[in-house]
Amino acid sequence: MDIDGGQRFVVQIHDARRMHFDFRLEVDGVLKSWAVPRGPSDNPRDKRLAVPTEDHPLEYRAFEGVIPRDAQGSGTVIVWDQGTYRPLSHDPGGAPVPFADSLERGHATFWLDGAKLHGEFTLTRFRVGDEDGTQGPEAWLLIKANDRQAVHDRPGTPDPHHARSARTGRTLHQVFAAEGPGRRTG
Repeated sequence: MDIDGGQRFVVQIHDARRMHFDFRLEVDGVLKSWAVPRGPSDNPRDKRLAVPTEDHPLEYRAFEGVIPRDAQGSGTVIVWDQGTYRPLSHDPGGAPVPFADSLERGHATFWLDGAKLHGEFTLTRFRVGDEDGTQGPEAWLLIKANDRQAVHDRPGTPDPHHARSARTGRTLHQVFAAEGPGRRTG
């Protein structure tokens, strides 16, 4: 995709073994993905852990349903937010940097235009150290910029059990009741 923008993003709530939010950005023909246990926040004081997961195909951004128990990532999924994003990263000379390069360097700034999330956000990579002092797995922080779209007077993330899909308006419970094991047929 062109570095001027137009890429899509999706945030899915995933009621798996552990409830989490999947934050996905379209980059070079795939969805780069991070599991965000407490969900993205539009409050700049909230610094959210974002653990990288495997890339997903672009078609997955529309997925809402129940992943069977015997499949990897089993559980119920809703599309909590969706929209487009615009890369904002620049090099020291002020020239725009392709988004994939920003991620490779470990610091990517972008503007979200979603149904629920709006404004500037940053993903910053850090390494989790093991007890013996060696570098452990990669992790990231997802942080909302203190811009006009930021909130300060309330929590920045919804209760995932009561959140509604940006695509269908359904809750996790409603999706599971309609599509999960033991659902009514006909």
